[in-house]
Amino acid sequence: METIHIRKAILADLPILLEFEQHIINSERPYDPTIKDGIFHYYDIAAMIAASDAEVLVAEYDGQLIGSGYARIKEAKPYLTFPQYAYLGFMYVEPAHRGKGVNKLIVEGLKAWASAQGMVEMRLEVYGGNEAAVKAYEKAGFRTNLVEMRLPL
Repeated sequence: METIHIRKAILADLPILLEFEQHIINSERPYDPTIKDGIFHYYDIAAMIAASDAEVLVAEYDGQLIGSGYARIKEAKPYLTFPQYAYLGFMYVEPAHRGKGVNKLIVEGLKAWASAQGMVEMRLEVYGGNEAAVKAYEKAGFRTNLVEMRLPL
């Protein structure tokens, strides 16, 4: 039986990672009616793969990419107790592999990278209505910190 393998993304992974990005965008549209229609990009994935201040990880199973995530170092607000933190994004797991701990494995890999960079905190954003994602991040140790609210005019 094959096991899930977490590894650093390479440029050859880009076609699949671009597909993952569109799946993420499509899955977020129901939670945010202001996301425009059509194909666009949240991320410059190729640049993140090459960047020294970011880490893009993929999950592989039986030779196929089944998940992704990144961490990048961001400057913290000047009133926080730490100067920088690791911001997580691009978190995706193929539907057939959800509930198998793939997201947690990716988060653990990103956590190890962030710790090696001297980071003491990781943060991410998730739509409050996306209960499955919220539960997955809570399982990985995240806690709600700030709730963003909006009022359409």
